[in-house]
This record gives sequence, C-alpha cells and structure tokens, in this order.
Amino acid sequence: MKRHCSKPFAPLTAAIVLFVSIVLLPHLARAADTLTNAADVLALPAEVARAGVPIHVKGVVTAAETNWDGRFFVQDASGGVFVDNRKHEQPLPGDIVEVTGVSHPGGYAPVITKPHWTKIDTGSLPEAKPVTIDRLMSGVEDSQRIQISGIVRTAQFSGSRIGVELASGGYRFRAYFPFPEGMDPASLVGASVVVKGTAAAAFNAPLRHILTVTLFAPQPSDFVIVQPGPANLFSQPLTPLNSIAQYRNDNSPGNQVHVKGVVTYQHPGETLFIQDETGGLQIKCKSMETVVPGQVIEAVGFPAVKNYLPVLEDALFHKTDDRRVDLAPKSATVDELQKGLHHADFVKLQGKVIDRLVCGIEPGVNNPNSNGTNIYNSNVETTLVLQSSNVVFVVEKETTEENAFLSAIPIGSMVEACGICLLDSSDDGHIKSFHLLLPTSHDVAIIERPGWLTPEHLLISLLSVFAVLLVALGWSFWVAQKNSTLKSLVQEKETAQHELQQAHDFLEERVKERTAQLKVEMTARKESELQFRAVLTERTRLAQELHDTLEQTMTGIALQQDLAANLFSKNPENATHHLKLARSLMRQSQADLHRSVWGLRSRADEKFNLANALITSVRQITGDTGVQVEARTTGEPGPLSEIIEENLLRIGQEAVTNTVKHAHASLVRLTLEFTPQQVILQIHDNGNGFNPDNCTGPKDGHFGLLGIRERTEHMGGQVQITSTPQAGTTVRVEIPLPAPDNNGAVPAVHNDHEERL
Repeated sequence: MKRHCSKPFAPLTAAIVLFVSIVLLPHLARAADTLTNAADVLALPAEVARAGVPIHVKGVVTAAETNWDGRFFVQDASGGVFVDNRKHEQPLPGDIVEVTGVSHPGGYAPVITKPHWTKIDTGSLPEAKPVTIDRLMSGVEDSQRIQISGIVRTAQFSGSRIGVELASGGYRFRAYFPFPEGMDPASLVGASVVVKGTAAAAFNAPLRHILTVTLFAPQPSDFVIVQPGPANLFSQPLTPLNSIAQYRNDNSPGNQVHVKGVVTYQHPGETLFIQDETGGLQIKCKSMETVVPGQVIEAVGFPAVKNYLPVLEDALFHKTDDRRVDLAPKSATVDELQKGLHHADFVKLQGKVIDRLVCGIEPGVNNPNSNGTNIYNSNVETTLVLQSSNVVFVVEKETTEENAFLSAIPIGSMVEACGICLLDSSDDGHIKSFHLLLPTSHDVAIIERPGWLTPEHLLISLLSVFAVLLVALGWSFWVAQKNSTLKSLVQEKETAQHELQQAHDFLEERVKERTAQLKVEMTARKESELQFRAVLTERTRLAQELHDTLEQTMTGIALQQDLAANLFSKNPENATHHLKLARSLMRQSQADLHRSVWGLRSRADEKFNLANALITSVRQITGDTGVQVEARTTGEPGPLSEIIEENLLRIGQEAVTNTVKHAHASLVRLTLEFTPQQVILQIHDNGNGFNPDNCTGPKDGHFGLLGIRERTEHMGGQVQITSTPQAGTTVRVEIPLPAPDNNGAVPAVHNDHEERL
C-alpha cells in the first residue's frame, strides 16, 4: 500500500529538484555576491530581492524630482534602477554617484533600498534609447532613460515644471520637464514633440500591476518641439459637425478642428454636446465652466473615434456673442437610429414605460475621471425603460435628489422623451442599442396614461373574485350546518327548560335554608375572630412587656453570676460585688413583675385613663417611702392609642422607681400635658441628682434610662434627661400625636417591639 501511494509523488519531487537546480540555485549563488550593475538588480526575482542582496553600483543620476523626498534614478552602462533614498540629501540629475545598499522587490520592479551614496563627479546624462510606444507602455523600460515622440494633447503648469499629456499610437501618457522662461503651456497643445526622459511606472502595489508610465525629463533640452501647434485654433475655418469622422486628405492624428454649435447638454468637467444644421457632436472637455442649453459656443479639439462613433477629445471652448437659440428636438424613428443616424443629436422618441430604476450615489463626492480631473457626481440617476415597437431603450436623468416627476410616471404610460441620443455600435458598425440623456426632467411628456385593466389589476381582480366566491361557498356550507344543528338544539332547549324550571324552584328553597345557616355561621366566626384578635393583641403586649423588663433583668443577673463565678477563686471581693449587683437586679425584677401584673389589672377597666393610671402607679411605688407626690394635668385630654398610653405609663413607673431607689428625694412632681400635636410627660424630683456623663448603665446592671430612651424612640418621640448633683433630676418625654382621620379616629402608632416579637 505504501509503495502504491509513493509513485505519484516521484515525478513531482523530480520536478521540484529540477526547478531549484535550474532556476533558483543560480540566483541564490549570485545573491551570495554583491551585485555591481543595474541590470543584475532588475533581473532579481521578487522572492530573491526580498532577501536583501548586497548592491554596489556606480552611475549617473537621470531623474531626481524635488518632491521625491530624496529618492532618485541612477543608470550605468547596463541600465537604470530606482534608489529608494529616504534622506534629506538628494543628488542632482547629471551627478555621478556611487551607491551601496541592498535589494528590495519594490512595488513593481526591484529597487535599491537602505542606500548610502557618494557624489564622485558631474557628467552628462546617458544617451536616451529610442523605444516604441508599445514597449514603453508594457513597463519593460521602467527606470530607463528613453526617447519617444508624440502629440501634445494637454499642457499645464505643475509646480516649477510643465506637465503635458501626450498621445502616441493610441496610448496616452504624461511627461514632466522644466519649462523655459516665458513659455505658455497652451502654445504646446497640438505640437509634435520628442521627449527624452526616465520612464517611471505607476503601479498597484498590493497586486504589483502596472497602471501607466510617466516620463521625467530633467532638462529643457530633453523636450524637443518637432512641429509646433497652430497659433490660433479659433481662427481656423469651421468644420461641420457631421464631417468630423469623414475622409480628408490632409487629416493627421495631430490636427485639431474648429467647430461651432448650439449647446444641447453639458456635464461640467466631463462632456458637452452641441448641434448645428448638419447634426450633433459629443465633445470631451475638462473645463468646469458651465453653459446652458441653447447657448452658442465655439470649440477646438482632436477628432477621434470612440466605440466606432465620432467624438472630439481634449477640447477647449468659449462662448460666442450669438443670440441664444430655442432648442427644438428632431423627430426620429427607431429605424433611423438603428441605421446609425442622429448620434449625439437632440431628438424626440415615443415609447411605453415598462420599468423604472432609481440609483443613488453618495452625495457630495467628487470623483476623478480617467485624466485625473475631479468631476461632480449627481446624487440620483433616474432611468426609464421604454419600448417602441420591438425595441427597448432607456432614458436617463441625473439629479441632486430623487426626481419626483419622473418617479411619478405610471408604469405602462405612453410618453414622448426629448434628449441627446447616444448610439452603441458593434464591431461591424451595426447599432446594438441606444439611450437618451434628458437635459431637464420635464423633457418627458405623458401622452397616454395606462388603462385601468392592466395585468396587475386583472390579477388582483381575479384573486378578489376567487376570494369572494370561496367565502360565499364556505358561508353557505356553514349556514346549512348551523340550521341543522339549530333545530336539534331547539328541541333539546325546550326539554331542558322544563327541567330547569323544576330545578330552579327546588334550588330557591335550598338557598333560603342555606342563607339562614350561613348567617349564623358567619356571626359565630366573626365573634371568634374578634376574640382571637384580642387575645393575640394582649399576648403581643405581654411579650413586649416581659421582653423590656424581665428578660433584660434576667440577662443582667446571668451575666453578673458568670462574672462572680469566674472571679471567685481569684478575687473574692470583686466576686462579692457582682453577687450584690445580681441581688439588686433580682429585686428590680420582682418590682417589674409586680408593675406588669398591676398593669394587666389596670387594663381590665375599659375606661382607661392615663393620668389616673400614672397617679395610682406612682403612689403604689412611693408607698411607705415618705416621698411626697404632686400630680398635675394640663390641656384637653384626647384619645390616645394603646401603645402610647402603655409606654407613657411604663416610662413614668421607671422614672419614679429610679427616684425612689437612687435619688433619696422627698418630693416628686408629675406633669402630663396634652396639646393637639403632642403629649408631654415630665417627672421631676428634688433628690441627689447625678452627672449624666458618668451615670451607670447596662454594664453595671442598670437598664432604666436605656429602657426610657428605647420606648420614646419607638414611638417617634424625644426624651430629655436633665440632672445636676444635689439639684434633682428631670425626665421630659415628648410624643408626637398622629392627625385623626376623617372619622375622628386616631391611627395606631407603629411599634417595633411587635415586629421583633
């Protein structure tokens, strides 16, 4: 199997070895040495030149333009080569230089890159080699100093030089040379010249394709005028437009003709159409000067044949003083156009619109034409496709925006179009096709609009009738089924109606009985829900009370006992201190439990009064302590929520309890003030007082002041505790009251304790 697969590769291997030995090995062997002449550099294949072969050549600079950033052409006895010199220093044409560098494939032909050059002497330019135009345009003479003849078609200043466009043997190319002082470029047009210069190829670098060739003549003597052009072309006799392509025994490629006619159409910078009594003519002109249809002009240019039809190229024109002419299109027939008549004439044709095409071009773009001149592109091109007899032709109009008039012409309309006729000929001279260029949008007139019965309308009508018939057939079938079904349903309905009446009577009796049962059950359920809600509310309040009193106190007792147990073996005295604190907390817990039980009993009375509850509670706390109690109520007592009443009662109890325990006071003043916006509770004693910054807190087992602050904050109020040693203590609590609703009820105050529980 392996031997069978290896056989097809044997010829391929032999071919590769033969190619390397015959083609590449000589180049690779030569690449190892330094190349010493231009011909060897140009002979390098691109893949070998890319390796950077050493080069050392000596020759004469043949071209070095000032805008080339230091680059130049050098030529020795073998030929010329381009030096990619990217430096500010640049030799002059005629300098004898010695160049060292490496090879590079270049964009088209191999070049010398990374050069180092030295001027040795100054000499004369090499003799220019005469070449044919075909050889020059093939690109084989790239970088060589050559000589060629041609006819000047255009000439203009290009910086400090003159740029001319030459025509030779059907080709066109450009040449640049220093202009002699006082020379008018326009005087060169039409002259037969011989140009000596260095050929430089313009190319597409990514594809390495040649585009055109330009000659650079370094000295004025390299541009020789063999036969000057006519002095004043506009003074020559006029030539009829229809005789441009006719036989003349004095005709030659360099001869220009003088014509006169009426402007029928213009595309500035590109083309111009004129017409006289003999016919029409297309003129290629780069001038951006605008003329209007009907204006009379004179033009001179080079006659030529493009697409087998006459045209005047590289023309110049000027306006005349003749009166503007009202254009009248010639009547033409399709048969006449197919015979080659009326090319470039302003004609009118009739046809039926069978299609329309609107093509948009990016606005505001100036595109260069083949001669490098910027021309303006219209934004929108509207094309109408017309049919006359069995011939189809198009009518075109370029506008800056979509043409509403042409776009609104209905398809199928018979129209008459007036425009410039352009014929398209085949190799044998027969007319393949033709089209019209419209000078204005309204050069199209609608002769007859399409009838209603068009193929599109007929198709729509048939589809509509078919749809109606289909709907009618379906509806008839559906109605028949419905009638049959309806008869059986009527019979069933009569039977069902009788049974339904019996069921209805029976149901009414059962509904009455069930309604009475539901009323009893709903009343019992509502009473049960009310009882459950009351129990739940009281359980919640009791849980909050136990959380704020007994749980805090028991937590403190457990903490003190833990500390006492930890310190007993190490420091009994400190352990005794913590045991005393635990005992104190136990007594406080008993007192809190007593107050909670009293609070439950005080709530048993439905007519709860906060002021009376406070006075009763305070007197129970002071009891046998000998503390005198003074109570005062101001303002109009209003309805308070249970949460506010409960918390104010607990705050008052806590404040009085602290006074009895710690203040050693003889008098307690209790003030309860009612206002529409808030209720204020103030407890003042004449006891020892304390420093608020150094008072005991939860870490010492005292939670009273903390509980007062927490209760006040939970109700959204403010508490102010003022005390001075030996000057008594004042606790002032301000609770805001919510505004009553439309029914006079007071909204409940939000209680955070209930949410946590």
